[in-house]
Amino acid sequence: MIEENYASYVNACSSRYSDNMKNIALIIAYVALVVTSGAANAADSFPSRPIRLIIPSGAGGITDILARYIAPKLGDAVGQQVVIDNRPGASGIVGSQIVAKAAPDGYTLLMVFPSHVTNPSLFPDIPYDTATAFAPITLVSAVSPVLIVGTQLAARNLAEFIALAKSKPGLMNHASTGIGSMGSLGASLLGTMAGFKFTQVVYKGGPQALTALLSGEIEFYLVGSVSTAVQQVKAGRVRALGVGAKQRNPSLPDVPPIADVLPGYEARGWNGILAPTGTPRAIIERLNQTLVKIVRSPEMAPALVGEGATAVGNTPAEFDAVIRADIAKWAKIIKDSNNRPQ
Repeated sequence: MIEENYASYVNACSSRYSDNMKNIALIIAYVALVVTSGAANAADSFPSRPIRLIIPSGAGGITDILARYIAPKLGDAVGQQVVIDNRPGASGIVGSQIVAKAAPDGYTLLMVFPSHVTNPSLFPDIPYDTATAFAPITLVSAVSPVLIVGTQLAARNLAEFIALAKSKPGLMNHASTGIGSMGSLGASLLGTMAGFKFTQVVYKGGPQALTALLSGEIEFYLVGSVSTAVQQVKAGRVRALGVGAKQRNPSLPDVPPIADVLPGYEARGWNGILAPTGTPRAIIERLNQTLVKIVRSPEMAPALVGEGATAVGNTPAEFDAVIRADIAKWAKIIKDSNNRPQ
Protein backbone atom coordinates (compact mmCIF):
# COMPACT_ATOMS: atom_id res chain seq x y z
CA MET A 1 0.00 0.00 0.00
CA ILE A 2 2.77 2.39 0.93
CA GLU A 3 4.57 1.57 -2.32
CA GLU A 4 1.42 2.23 -4.37
CA ASN A 5 0.82 5.59 -2.66
CA TYR A 6 4.45 6.60 -3.21
CA ALA A 7 4.24 5.64 -6.88
CA SER A 8 1.07 7.69 -7.27
CA TYR A 9 2.75 10.66 -5.57
CA VAL A 10 5.78 10.43 -7.85
CA ASN A 11 3.58 10.22 -10.95
CA ALA A 12 1.59 13.23 -9.83
CA CYS A 13 4.76 15.25 -9.20
CA SER A 14 6.19 14.21 -12.54
CA SER A 15 2.98 15.24 -14.28
CA ARG A 16 2.98 18.64 -12.57
CA TYR A 17 6.69 19.09 -13.36
CA SER A 18 6.07 18.20 -16.99
CA ASP A 19 3.16 20.63 -17.16
CA ASN A 20 5.27 23.39 -15.57
CA MET A 21 8.11 22.79 -18.02
CA LYS A 22 5.67 22.95 -20.92
CA ASN A 23 4.30 26.21 -19.57
CA ILE A 24 7.80 27.63 -19.18
CA ALA A 25 8.67 26.54 -22.72
CA LEU A 26 5.52 28.22 -24.03
CA ILE A 27 6.37 31.42 -22.17
CA ILE A 28 9.93 31.42 -23.56
CA ALA A 29 8.63 30.80 -27.07
CA TYR A 30 6.10 33.61 -26.70
CA VAL A 31 8.72 36.07 -25.44
CA ALA A 32 11.02 35.13 -28.31
CA LEU A 33 8.17 35.65 -30.75
CA VAL A 34 7.37 39.06 -29.29
CA VAL A 35 11.03 40.14 -29.41
CA THR A 36 11.49 38.86 -32.96
CA SER A 37 8.25 40.45 -34.07
CA GLY A 38 9.22 43.73 -32.43
CA ALA A 39 12.61 43.72 -34.14
CA ALA A 40 11.02 42.89 -37.48
CA ASN A 41 8.46 45.68 -37.06
CA ALA A 42 11.22 48.13 -36.13
CA ALA A 43 13.19 47.13 -39.21
CA ASP A 44 10.10 47.35 -41.43
CA SER A 45 9.36 50.90 -40.27
CA PHE A 46 13.01 52.01 -40.38
CA PRO A 47 13.74 54.81 -40.85
CA SER A 48 10.88 56.95 -39.59
CA ARG A 49 13.01 59.98 -38.75
CA PRO A 50 16.34 61.54 -39.88
CA ILE A 51 19.57 59.57 -39.53
CA ARG A 52 22.67 61.17 -38.07
CA LEU A 53 26.01 60.26 -39.67
CA ILE A 54 28.85 61.27 -37.36
CA ILE A 55 32.23 62.07 -38.89
CA PRO A 56 34.92 61.92 -36.17
CA SER A 57 37.10 64.47 -38.00
CA GLY A 58 36.83 68.02 -39.28
CA ALA A 59 35.36 69.20 -42.54
CA GLY A 60 37.35 69.00 -45.76
CA GLY A 61 39.18 65.67 -45.43
CA ILE A 62 38.48 62.62 -47.57
CA THR A 63 36.19 61.10 -44.92
CA ASP A 64 34.08 64.25 -44.77
CA ILE A 65 34.03 64.66 -48.57
CA LEU A 66 32.88 61.09 -49.21
CA ALA A 67 30.32 61.24 -46.40
CA ARG A 68 28.77 64.39 -47.86
CA TYR A 69 28.52 62.68 -51.21
CA ILE A 70 26.94 59.53 -49.77
CA ALA A 71 24.55 61.16 -47.26
CA PRO A 72 22.01 62.68 -49.68
CA LYS A 73 21.97 59.54 -51.83
CA LEU A 74 21.38 57.37 -48.76
CA GLY A 75 18.66 59.77 -47.67
CA ASP A 76 16.92 59.55 -51.04
CA ALA A 77 17.12 55.74 -50.96
CA VAL A 78 15.59 55.36 -47.48
CA GLY A 79 13.20 58.29 -47.60
CA GLN A 80 14.68 60.26 -44.71
CA GLN A 81 17.30 62.99 -44.39
CA VAL A 82 20.83 61.90 -43.44
CA VAL A 83 22.47 64.66 -41.41
CA ILE A 84 26.26 65.01 -41.32
CA ASP A 85 27.63 65.76 -37.84
CA ASN A 86 31.36 66.51 -37.65
CA ARG A 87 32.77 65.67 -34.21
CA PRO A 88 36.57 65.89 -34.46
CA GLY A 89 38.96 65.32 -31.61
CA ALA A 90 41.42 62.87 -30.07
CA SER A 91 42.20 61.02 -33.28
CA GLY A 92 38.55 60.21 -33.89
CA ILE A 93 37.81 59.05 -30.36
CA VAL A 94 35.43 61.93 -29.50
CA GLY A 95 33.03 61.20 -32.34
CA SER A 96 33.34 57.45 -32.00
CA GLN A 97 32.42 57.59 -28.31
CA ILE A 98 29.16 59.33 -29.17
CA VAL A 99 28.16 56.48 -31.46
CA ALA A 100 29.37 53.79 -29.06
CA LYS A 101 26.95 55.15 -26.43
CA ALA A 102 24.07 55.84 -28.83
CA ALA A 103 20.87 53.80 -28.95
CA PRO A 104 21.35 50.79 -31.25
CA ASP A 105 18.43 51.65 -33.50
CA GLY A 106 20.11 52.61 -36.77
CA TYR A 107 19.59 56.35 -36.34
CA THR A 108 23.18 57.14 -35.32
CA LEU A 109 25.95 55.96 -37.65
CA LEU A 110 29.70 56.51 -37.75
CA MET A 111 32.04 56.90 -40.72
CA VAL A 112 35.53 55.86 -39.67
CA PHE A 113 39.07 55.90 -41.04
CA PRO A 114 42.22 53.92 -40.10
CA SER A 115 42.72 55.59 -36.72
CA HIS A 116 39.75 53.45 -35.68
CA VAL A 117 42.02 50.39 -35.76
CA THR A 118 45.25 52.04 -34.59
CA ASN A 119 43.82 53.93 -31.59
CA PRO A 120 43.53 50.82 -29.37
CA SER A 121 47.31 50.41 -29.52
CA LEU A 122 48.11 54.12 -29.21
CA PHE A 123 45.77 55.19 -26.43
CA PRO A 124 45.28 52.84 -23.46
CA ASP A 125 42.23 54.61 -22.00
CA ILE A 126 39.75 54.68 -24.89
CA PRO A 127 36.24 54.94 -23.34
CA TYR A 128 34.87 52.06 -25.43
CA ASP A 129 36.01 48.68 -26.74
CA THR A 130 36.76 49.13 -30.43
CA ALA A 131 36.28 45.43 -31.16
CA THR A 132 32.84 45.11 -29.53
CA ALA A 133 31.21 48.56 -29.36
CA PHE A 134 30.29 48.78 -33.04
CA ALA A 135 28.42 46.81 -35.66
CA PRO A 136 30.15 47.04 -39.08
CA ILE A 137 27.91 47.92 -42.02
CA THR A 138 30.26 48.23 -45.00
CA LEU A 139 33.68 49.34 -46.11
CA VAL A 140 33.06 52.30 -48.40
CA SER A 141 36.41 52.90 -50.05
CA ALA A 142 40.10 52.15 -49.92
CA VAL A 143 42.91 54.60 -50.56
CA SER A 144 46.58 53.85 -50.94
CA PRO A 145 49.32 56.02 -49.43
CA VAL A 146 51.97 57.00 -51.98
CA LEU A 147 55.71 57.06 -51.33
CA ILE A 148 57.04 60.31 -52.79
CA VAL A 149 60.53 61.82 -52.75
CA GLY A 150 61.92 65.16 -53.80
CA THR A 151 63.46 65.44 -57.27
CA GLN A 152 66.79 66.28 -55.65
CA LEU A 153 67.04 62.75 -54.24
CA ALA A 154 69.19 60.41 -56.35
CA ALA A 155 66.80 57.45 -56.07
CA ARG A 156 64.57 57.00 -59.12
CA ASN A 157 62.80 53.82 -58.04
CA LEU A 158 62.01 51.97 -54.83
CA ALA A 159 64.98 49.59 -55.01
CA GLU A 160 67.39 52.53 -55.36
CA PHE A 161 65.62 54.35 -52.51
CA ILE A 162 65.98 51.36 -50.17
CA ALA A 163 69.67 51.01 -51.05
CA LEU A 164 70.21 54.71 -50.37
CA ALA A 165 68.34 54.52 -47.04
CA LYS A 166 70.42 51.53 -45.95
CA SER A 167 73.62 53.44 -46.75
CA LYS A 168 72.53 56.24 -44.40
CA PRO A 169 71.06 54.50 -41.35
CA GLY A 170 68.95 56.90 -39.32
CA LEU A 171 69.82 59.87 -41.49
CA MET A 172 66.88 59.75 -43.87
CA ASN A 173 63.99 61.92 -42.68
CA HIS A 174 60.33 61.05 -43.17
CA ALA A 175 57.56 63.64 -43.01
CA SER A 176 54.75 62.59 -40.69
CA THR A 177 51.45 64.32 -39.99
CA GLY A 178 51.24 62.56 -36.65
CA ILE A 179 52.77 59.60 -34.86
CA GLY A 180 50.35 56.77 -35.39
CA SER A 181 48.92 58.16 -38.63
CA MET A 182 48.69 55.78 -41.59
CA GLY A 183 51.60 57.53 -43.29
CA SER A 184 53.70 57.22 -40.16
CA LEU A 185 52.82 53.56 -39.63
CA GLY A 186 53.23 52.77 -43.31
CA ALA A 187 56.74 54.26 -43.22
CA SER A 188 57.56 52.21 -40.12
CA LEU A 189 56.37 49.07 -41.90
CA LEU A 190 58.49 49.99 -44.92
CA GLY A 191 61.60 50.49 -42.81
CA THR A 192 61.01 47.27 -40.88
CA MET A 193 60.49 45.15 -43.98
CA ALA A 194 63.29 46.77 -46.00
CA GLY A 195 65.75 46.78 -43.11
CA PHE A 196 66.62 50.46 -42.72
CA LYS A 197 66.24 53.04 -39.96
CA PHE A 198 65.02 56.59 -40.46
CA THR A 199 63.94 59.65 -38.49
CA GLN A 200 60.33 60.77 -38.30
CA VAL A 201 59.76 64.52 -38.42
CA VAL A 202 56.23 65.48 -37.36
CA TYR A 203 54.43 68.40 -39.02
CA LYS A 204 51.09 70.02 -38.23
CA GLY A 205 49.51 68.83 -41.45
CA GLY A 206 49.92 67.67 -45.03
CA PRO A 207 50.72 71.09 -46.54
CA GLN A 208 53.58 71.64 -44.11
CA ALA A 209 54.93 68.14 -44.70
CA LEU A 210 54.81 68.62 -48.46
CA THR A 211 56.58 71.98 -48.20
CA ALA A 212 59.34 70.32 -46.17
CA LEU A 213 59.74 67.64 -48.86
CA LEU A 214 59.89 70.16 -51.69
CA SER A 215 62.48 72.25 -49.86
CA GLY A 216 64.71 69.23 -49.19
CA GLU A 217 64.20 69.45 -45.42
CA ILE A 218 63.11 65.81 -45.46
CA GLU A 219 63.84 63.02 -47.93
CA PHE A 220 60.60 61.05 -48.21
CA TYR A 221 56.92 61.24 -47.42
CA LEU A 222 54.31 58.48 -47.43
CA VAL A 223 51.42 60.77 -48.27
CA GLY A 224 47.90 59.61 -47.59
CA SER A 225 46.26 61.94 -50.12
CA VAL A 226 46.65 60.40 -53.56
CA SER A 227 45.18 63.51 -55.15
CA THR A 228 47.99 65.58 -53.61
CA ALA A 229 50.59 63.14 -54.90
CA VAL A 230 49.08 63.18 -58.41
CA GLN A 231 49.19 66.97 -58.57
CA GLN A 232 52.81 67.13 -57.48
CA VAL A 233 53.92 64.27 -59.72
CA LYS A 234 52.27 65.81 -62.77
CA ALA A 235 53.89 69.14 -61.98
CA GLY A 236 57.29 67.43 -61.85
CA ARG A 237 57.95 68.54 -58.28
CA VAL A 238 58.20 65.04 -56.75
CA ARG A 239 58.74 61.44 -57.79
CA ALA A 240 56.31 58.71 -56.82
CA LEU A 241 58.20 55.48 -56.08
CA GLY A 242 55.43 53.16 -54.91
CA VAL A 243 51.87 52.82 -53.64
CA GLY A 244 50.93 51.17 -50.38
CA ALA A 245 48.14 48.97 -51.73
CA LYS A 246 48.81 45.64 -53.40
CA GLN A 247 47.35 46.91 -56.67
CA ARG A 248 48.21 49.96 -58.74
CA ASN A 249 46.12 53.03 -58.17
CA PRO A 250 44.09 54.17 -61.21
CA SER A 251 45.16 57.76 -60.53
CA LEU A 252 48.85 56.76 -60.74
CA PRO A 253 48.84 53.84 -63.18
CA ASP A 254 52.60 54.00 -63.81
CA VAL A 255 53.55 53.72 -60.13
CA PRO A 256 54.06 50.12 -58.95
CA PRO A 257 52.97 48.73 -55.57
CA ILE A 258 55.66 48.73 -52.90
CA ALA A 259 54.83 45.02 -52.59
CA ASP A 260 56.49 44.44 -55.98
CA VAL A 261 59.82 45.02 -54.22
CA LEU A 262 58.77 44.02 -50.69
CA PRO A 263 56.34 41.08 -51.05
CA GLY A 264 53.59 41.21 -48.45
CA TYR A 265 53.81 44.95 -47.88
CA GLU A 266 50.45 46.66 -47.57
CA ALA A 267 49.51 49.97 -46.01
CA ARG A 268 46.14 51.24 -47.08
CA GLY A 269 43.74 53.76 -45.76
CA TRP A 270 40.00 53.23 -45.87
CA ASN A 271 36.65 54.61 -44.89
CA GLY A 272 33.77 52.56 -43.56
CA ILE A 273 30.43 52.96 -41.85
CA LEU A 274 29.48 51.49 -38.45
CA ALA A 275 26.47 51.44 -36.15
CA PRO A 276 26.33 50.86 -32.39
CA THR A 277 26.54 47.20 -31.47
CA GLY A 278 23.13 45.68 -30.85
CA THR A 279 21.54 47.38 -33.86
CA PRO A 280 18.97 44.91 -35.28
CA ARG A 281 20.40 42.67 -37.98
CA ALA A 282 17.57 43.55 -40.36
CA ILE A 283 18.48 47.25 -40.13
CA ILE A 284 22.18 46.52 -40.63
CA GLU A 285 21.38 44.44 -43.71
CA ARG A 286 19.11 47.08 -45.19
CA LEU A 287 21.71 49.80 -44.70
CA ASN A 288 24.39 47.53 -46.12
CA GLN A 289 22.46 46.72 -49.27
CA THR A 290 21.59 50.37 -49.84
CA LEU A 291 25.10 51.67 -49.21
CA VAL A 292 26.77 49.02 -51.38
CA LYS A 293 24.56 50.08 -54.32
CA ILE A 294 25.51 53.72 -53.76
CA VAL A 295 29.24 53.04 -53.37
CA ARG A 296 29.43 50.83 -56.45
CA SER A 297 27.28 53.05 -58.64
CA PRO A 298 28.84 54.80 -61.66
CA GLU A 299 27.78 58.13 -60.18
CA MET A 300 30.08 57.55 -57.19
CA ALA A 301 33.19 56.93 -59.29
CA PRO A 302 34.13 60.58 -59.96
CA ALA A 303 34.01 61.43 -56.26
CA LEU A 304 36.23 58.45 -55.43
CA VAL A 305 38.72 59.03 -58.25
CA GLY A 306 38.98 62.68 -57.32
CA GLU A 307 40.26 61.60 -53.90
CA GLY A 308 42.43 58.79 -55.26
CA ALA A 309 40.15 56.19 -53.70
CA THR A 310 38.57 53.03 -55.04
CA ALA A 311 35.09 51.71 -54.25
CA VAL A 312 34.70 48.66 -52.01
CA GLY A 313 31.19 48.01 -50.72
CA ASN A 314 31.45 44.67 -48.90
CA THR A 315 29.40 42.71 -46.36
CA PRO A 316 29.29 43.47 -42.63
CA ALA A 317 31.23 40.25 -41.95
CA GLU A 318 33.91 41.16 -44.47
CA PHE A 319 34.27 44.64 -43.02
CA ASP A 320 34.48 43.16 -39.52
CA ALA A 321 37.31 40.90 -40.69
CA VAL A 322 39.20 43.92 -42.07
CA ILE A 323 38.85 45.76 -38.77
CA ARG A 324 40.05 42.83 -36.66
CA ALA A 325 42.96 42.04 -38.98
CA ASP A 326 44.10 45.68 -39.05
CA ILE A 327 43.88 46.05 -35.26
CA ALA A 328 46.27 43.09 -34.89
CA LYS A 329 48.55 44.13 -37.76
CA TRP A 330 49.12 47.71 -36.64
CA ALA A 331 49.38 46.75 -32.98
CA LYS A 332 52.48 44.76 -33.85
CA ILE A 333 53.97 47.55 -35.99
CA ILE A 334 53.30 50.13 -33.27
CA LYS A 335 54.94 47.91 -30.66
CA ASP A 336 57.94 46.96 -32.79
CA SER A 337 58.63 50.51 -33.96
CA ASN A 338 57.65 52.27 -30.72
CA ASN A 339 55.44 54.44 -32.93
CA ARG A 340 53.51 56.17 -30.18
CA PRO A 341 52.44 59.74 -29.37
CA GLN A 342 54.92 61.44 -27.09
